[in-house]
Amino acid sequence: MKQILLFSLVIFTFASACKQPKDNTLKNTIQPPIAQKIPENLEKHGDLRIDNYYWLKDRENEEVIDYLERENDYYEKMTAHTKELQSNLFDEMKSRIKEDDSSVPYKYNGYWYITRFEKGKDYPIYSRKKETLDAQEEIIFDCNKMAKGHSYFKLTALSVSPNNELVSYGVDTVSRRQYTIHVKNLSTGEILKDKVANTTGSSVWANDSQTLFYTKKDPETLRSYQILKHVLGKPTEDDNLVFQEDDDTFNAYVYKTKSKDYIIVGSSATLTDEFRILDANTPDGQFKLFAPRERGLEYSISHFKDNFYIVTNKDKAENFKLMKTPIGKTAQENWVDVLPHREDVLLEDIDIFKDYLVVSERKLGLSQIRVMRWDETEDYYLPFDNETYAAGASTNPDFDTEILRYGYTSLTTPSSVVDFNMRTKEKEVKKEQAVLGGKFAKENYMSERLWAVARDGKEIPISIVYKKGIKRDGKNPILQYAYGSYGYTIDPTFSTTRLSLLDRGFIFAIVHIRGGQYLGRQWYEDGKYFNKINTFTDFIDASSYLIDQKYTSPDHLYAMGGSAGGLLMGAVANMAPEKYNGIVAAVPFVDVVTTMLDDSIPLTTGEYDEWGNPNEKDYYEYMKSYSPYDQVKSQEYPNMLVTTGLHDSQVQYWEPAKWVAKLRDLKTDANVLYLDTNMEAGHGGASGRFEALKEIAKDYAFILDLEGITE
Repeated sequence: MKQILLFSLVIFTFASACKQPKDNTLKNTIQPPIAQKIPENLEKHGDLRIDNYYWLKDRENEEVIDYLERENDYYEKMTAHTKELQSNLFDEMKSRIKEDDSSVPYKYNGYWYITRFEKGKDYPIYSRKKETLDAQEEIIFDCNKMAKGHSYFKLTALSVSPNNELVSYGVDTVSRRQYTIHVKNLSTGEILKDKVANTTGSSVWANDSQTLFYTKKDPETLRSYQILKHVLGKPTEDDNLVFQEDDDTFNAYVYKTKSKDYIIVGSSATLTDEFRILDANTPDGQFKLFAPRERGLEYSISHFKDNFYIVTNKDKAENFKLMKTPIGKTAQENWVDVLPHREDVLLEDIDIFKDYLVVSERKLGLSQIRVMRWDETEDYYLPFDNETYAAGASTNPDFDTEILRYGYTSLTTPSSVVDFNMRTKEKEVKKEQAVLGGKFAKENYMSERLWAVARDGKEIPISIVYKKGIKRDGKNPILQYAYGSYGYTIDPTFSTTRLSLLDRGFIFAIVHIRGGQYLGRQWYEDGKYFNKINTFTDFIDASSYLIDQKYTSPDHLYAMGGSAGGLLMGAVANMAPEKYNGIVAAVPFVDVVTTMLDDSIPLTTGEYDEWGNPNEKDYYEYMKSYSPYDQVKSQEYPNMLVTTGLHDSQVQYWEPAKWVAKLRDLKTDANVLYLDTNMEAGHGGASGRFEALKEIAKDYAFILDLEGITE
C-alpha cells in the first residue's frame, strides 16, 4: 500500500470527446467474464459482511488464474482497436528519452560512481572510476546481462565496503520485494558464496570490511523484523541475531551514518521511532539503546563530531524541529533545541557537512533549502522563483566538501542536477534532463497553482500544467491525479511521458489533498484515521472547482491514482461517479476492511497507525463507511481501467480482482470496465525502463480512446 507508483502522463491535437468507446459492436458481441459467486460470511463486532468473491484470494487455485486470464483476454479484445495508438504512444515516449544516458558522477571514498544506460537496453549499468573521471571505467554491474532469463529483475541497495574491494547488493526476480543479498569481489569479479535470502536487499558494512549487517523479513507477512550480522566466509545460518522487533506494528532497518562512525539499527511504526547505535569500528560490540520508544515520538538521527542531531516532533513540535545531544548522553532529557519548531514551516530533513548544515523545509507547499555554517557566520536560503516547483538535496555522500548537490524541477522544467558552492554561492548545472525529438520547448507550456475551496472551507492547492493556447470553455480534457496518504507529498515534477497528453490538448492536474504533507504535518493529520474522508472529498471538491472554473466538464474529466491513490479512486467512484468520464486505478488498495483485519497479509499490522485498527469497533465502522469494495452499490460508474500484478506484495492482486467482479455485478451503466493483471510483476509493474513505458501507453490509450483521440 505504501509504495507509491509515480505516474508520468500526456497528448497531440485536440479532438472532440466521446462518452463511450467508439466500437459499440464489440461491446455487444464480446461479453465480460463473470466471476462465480461463492458467499463467505465475514463477521466482526456483530456486523455481518457477505463476500461473494473471497475465493479469489487463492493464487494457487487454477480457477482463480483462469478468471484473471479471462479478464486479461477481455481487456485485450476490447482494446484491440487502440493497439496502434498504444504503439504510437510507446514510440513517441521512447523517442524523447536519451537512451545512452548517464547520471552525474558523485565521489565517495576515492571513487567516482556512475549509473548509465546504453541504447536499446532496458537496465542500468553501474560503474566507477578511481580518483579521476579520466580513469579507466570499472563495471560493477551490467543489469542487462543479469536480467537475462528473468521476466522481472530488480537490483537494489549497492553498498561498497570501506576498503573499496567488495560490494553487497540485493536481487529480486519475482517482484515481491523479497531480495537475496549477494557479495561481489570488485577486483576479481567473483560472486562470493555468502548469500542471504528473504531480506530487504539493503546491507551495511562495518569498518572492518568483513562484517555485514542486514535486515530479514518475516516470510509470510514480509515485515522487516530482524537485524542480523554476517561475517564473510562463515555460513549464513550461523549469522548472529543482533535485534528482533517483536511488535508487529513496527519495521526494523539498519544504516550507517554519513560520518561512517556508527551503525544504526532503527525500528519504526508510522508514529513512533526507536534507535540503537554501535561504533562501526567494533562490530562485535553491543548496540546501545539511543532512547526508549515513546508512543507518538518520531525522530531520526545523524552524527556530527561530538553530537547526534535529531529531527523530531518532541514537545508537540507538529512540524518537527532540530535538536542535538552528546554522543554519550542520548536519553531524551539531554536533547536541546538547535532549530525550534515553527508553525508555518515543515522541517523535512537535514544534510550534514564538515562546515555546513543544510536544512530541507517546506513552506506553503513549496520546497526550501536553507544553508547554515556551523560557526554561525552565515544562514541563507537558496533562491527559487517558480510559482510551483520541486527542489531538494540530492546525493551528498562526501562529508568534507563545500559543494551541495541538489535537484530542481517544475511541471514545465526538466529535472536538473545542480552543484552549489555553499561558500561562494556559485552554482553549476551539471545536467538537465534531455528531452529528445526536437518538439519540446519549455516556453510552450504553462503551469499554475490554483486554490479550490473544500466543503469545510479549507483551501486545496492544485498544480496544473498545459500547453499554451487553451481556452477555459469547459471542453478541455483533464487528467486529475492525487495520492493522499502516509504524509507523502506528490511534488509538481516534470515528465517526458506526460507531454504525450499535453500535446494532445490535455491539462494535467495534481491535487495536493489532505493525507499528504504538502501544507505541513497538520495537512496529513487531517487526512488519516477518522479524518480520512477529507482525502476523498478534497479530490472531489477540486474536480468541482475545475469544472466550475470552466477548465473542463464531467464529459472530459479523468482521474488517476495508484496504491493508496487507488483507494482514493475507488472512493470517488462510489461517492461522485457523475464527475468523471474515466478512472484509472492502478494496484488499488480497495478492500480496506478485510485486508486490515488479516494480520497475515504483508504490511497490515504496520498500517494501523495510518488507517486505524479495525479490531476496534469505531475504526471498523469508519473504515467500512469508505472502503471502496464494501461501498460498491447499484448505480452508474465511470469508464474504468483497473490494473494489478499477480505477485504484488503491497496490495494483493485479489483486492482489485474482487472489486472489479463486484462492480460488474452491481453497476447499472453501459460504461467499460477492464481488469488488466500483469501475471509476471508486482506492485511497481514491469522492471525494464521501456517495458514500463508500455504500461503507461496502455493507461493513456484508455483515456485518449474515451476522449475520442485516436492518434
